[in-house]
Amino acid sequence: MRFVRALAIAALAALGSLPASAETYPARQIKIVVSTSAGGITDVVARILGQYITAKTGQAVVIDNRTGAGGNIAMDAVAKSAPDGYTLGMANTGNIVINPYLYRTMPYDPLNDLVPVGSMGEVPLFMVVNGKIPPKDLKEFVAYAKTNPVGYGSAGVGTTPHLAADAFNRRTGLSMVHVPYRGSTAATMDVLSGVIPMTFVSLGQHIAHVRQGTLRVLGIASQRRVAYLPDVATFAEQGFAGLETGTWFALFAPRGTPKEIVDQLNGYVRETWDDPESKRRLEATFTERMNLTAAEFAEQADAVKWERIVRESGVKQD
Repeated sequence: MRFVRALAIAALAALGSLPASAETYPARQIKIVVSTSAGGITDVVARILGQYITAKTGQAVVIDNRTGAGGNIAMDAVAKSAPDGYTLGMANTGNIVINPYLYRTMPYDPLNDLVPVGSMGEVPLFMVVNGKIPPKDLKEFVAYAKTNPVGYGSAGVGTTPHLAADAFNRRTGLSMVHVPYRGSTAATMDVLSGVIPMTFVSLGQHIAHVRQGTLRVLGIASQRRVAYLPDVATFAEQGFAGLETGTWFALFAPRGTPKEIVDQLNGYVRETWDDPESKRRLEATFTERMNLTAAEFAEQADAVKWERIVRESGVKQD
């Protein structure tokens, strides 16, 4: 199914309109439901946006973290909320374009029940290992994993870090054991403590460990190197082309939310990046800007690639 184009078309069809007597928006508190635990990058990005909206409008923005079921609990709550702009969802790649192929049944339909508002940005994934184990690059890690029992952690079954590591596992012919966690922070902490040797992660809050040498980056699953780690080679440069993966973060609203409100919120998303303090904080998470309208973002969600990755992994969730 051409999910991405259908998402863009459905998004336009799902927009409502403001009644003539509508109040000025926003006139009261806004809630942003987040699909991950507090402290994760999806949560951090949501809080930066929320604080900007509060500064811009004078209205409080509350962050409601609802974890579980790969983000389905959070996004289902958003989908079933009143389409008035006062309950929104900060979703990531998995919630919108992975879960429909991962879960046998879905409590909501991302295509019909949610409207894309705008993207807060995207981050690449890195393969990281405990700084005390020998490998310095991907090929050395493969050789190490062939002679040592190796497990890898992830932010949970079916998350982008899990699927990225699974694809690497299959490409290299390794038999690494998957250890799922409730979030990337917990997985990375266990890499640091030596419980597991490896995980895929966006670096954000973990960059200090890299600079201290307690966490070693073996490669970036992106098409290009990044300025903040210029010496880290891409997977393709190390002979593993085709394993590029990353995560985007985007704001969604329930179906039927008036177009005027969606456009206003999209403006807040884009203005957050124009605000010097908000931009500084976003760049500190190593999030890269996606300066797109709601319709442009819907066209860029890359569901076709993720459908293939999920299908090849054989991973399914009930």
